[in-house]
Amino acid sequence: MKWLGLIMVMLLLVGAGVVNAQEKFESDVIKTGTGELKLTFIGHGTLMFTFGGKVIHVDPVAQYADYGQLPKADLILITHEHGDHLDLKAVESLRKPNTQVVLTQAAAGKAPGGIVMANGEVKNMAGLTIEAVPAYNLVHKRDRGEPFHPKGQGNGYVITFGDKRVYVAGDTENTPEMKALKNIDIAFLPMNLPYTMTPEMVADGARAFKPKVLYPYHFGKTDTARLVALLQDAPEIEVRVRKME
Repeated sequence: MKWLGLIMVMLLLVGAGVVNAQEKFESDVIKTGTGELKLTFIGHGTLMFTFGGKVIHVDPVAQYADYGQLPKADLILITHEHGDHLDLKAVESLRKPNTQVVLTQAAAGKAPGGIVMANGEVKNMAGLTIEAVPAYNLVHKRDRGEPFHPKGQGNGYVITFGDKRVYVAGDTENTPEMKALKNIDIAFLPMNLPYTMTPEMVADGARAFKPKVLYPYHFGKTDTARLVALLQDAPEIEVRVRKME
């Protein structure tokens, strides 16, 4: 009985640690037709979604969280191979025996055991519909003329949670493919130079596909108030700023 009591105490402490780890990050809860979707804003390009008893991690990077203190993943989405989006140590710490990892061809070379999705593909993973949207630069390039994110190498993802469609753009600019999206309820758009978009580019993309809720993310030191001002005459788009530096 004494040992049983000690085990119970240890389990309670572990559970409390996981709860405390999650509480350090900002989160929003979105109501869907089939239950609540919890959005957890971890940092930079790193997110966690909880829905229907499933945990989905996007671009987990150990620099932004202690993944030993966060829930294991049912699904991990990797947008591209750059080190601030693909951290093999974080991925491995989140894996369970049945965890599915979705990534790009370039990322698969660094993180074996994942399922590759090409631009434009649609798959059902962990009971969710996942659409891979091209993520790339049109304007911003390295000194030698190569885009920071060449077309065809990176993904954004549209994830359907019940009756809500969530777009996580990855590292991209306001591309034609982004602007052509339909029925997006929640969008995460990157906003930092020189790698992704200016506030003006984010506003331009958002005006085209009109997400109901827009979260700037991956924004570093970019002035998020500028984006709010640019979209103040677009009441159909609610801009929400959370801690995502």
